[in-house]
Amino acid sequence: MEEEVPLEEKVRLGEEEEEEEDGGTTPNLQYRAAHQAVRERWRDTDDSMCRHSMSFHLNHTLRSEFFASYLYLVEKIPLVKLFPITCEYISGEKQFYYRAQQFYEDVPASEEGMMGDFLEISDVDLEGSRQFLKRFVGPGKAGTHCALDCGSGIGRVSKGVLLPVFEKMELADMMEHFLLHAHEEYLGQDADRIETYYCYNLQEFTPPRSKYDLVWMQWVACHLTDKDLLNFLIRCKKSLRPNGVIILKENMARQGCKLDPLDSSISRHLDIMRSIVSKAGLEVLEVERQQGLPEVIMPVWMMALK
Repeated sequence: MEEEVPLEEKVRLGEEEEEEEDGGTTPNLQYRAAHQAVRERWRDTDDSMCRHSMSFHLNHTLRSEFFASYLYLVEKIPLVKLFPITCEYISGEKQFYYRAQQFYEDVPASEEGMMGDFLEISDVDLEGSRQFLKRFVGPGKAGTHCALDCGSGIGRVSKGVLLPVFEKMELADMMEHFLLHAHEEYLGQDADRIETYYCYNLQEFTPPRSKYDLVWMQWVACHLTDKDLLNFLIRCKKSLRPNGVIILKENMARQGCKLDPLDSSISRHLDIMRSIVSKAGLEVLEVERQQGLPEVIMPVWMMALK
């Protein structure tokens, strides 16, 4: 029986072979060995476990082997090269986004809908966000003229955190019924200070340049593939005014990545998120874990970026 070559060795051997064959670097081929090694391991896992084992064992194998390899590749290879791997894991980009769209069409435009089964943590979440935001707004820091709430839903964070601080707001969400409810009912008189409602998927949305003192992204980065999250962060960076900041608040997996096929979201480990942020050319100002949440739910982290 042929001895299996470890993934790290396949990566190294693949690069050496292509250097000898091509006499240089070929973007489309340079990481083929790494991609193929992970894809082969994925297929082996799929074939041997999906039809014959309980989901617990499958999830354990994905965490301990597939995503360990993924984390290694994130650290060693430019992230844009990894998109075919993550795209394969989520069964294709179009299907990934389609599932999320279908899921949120059935979510009611209410605080209960925004928080799912965890409405009781809303106040704790908002207070943690308010305290974190205070550190980055004020004299010598970000201004308070205009902020953008990405993945705003009905405007829960805008109402509870951002509108008390910023003169004007803009909201972006892919679901029209969320934005309509925000404007017509939920935000009340504060709706007069909302300049624009953008009904876009974030992977297709380009914020106006040099407009915002703050871009807030909460529980929405998980709905973007690695490539699209990277590119959206780059676009958000260009949308900031001088001293502007991006605050990203997100569920972070305890290990590797975790896919939720129900709402089509992928939660990343904090180290993976840091890697994406770094490749977007953003500096991490501060990172803090949201306190006061039940241990049964996934950890929520806040990152301030510029």
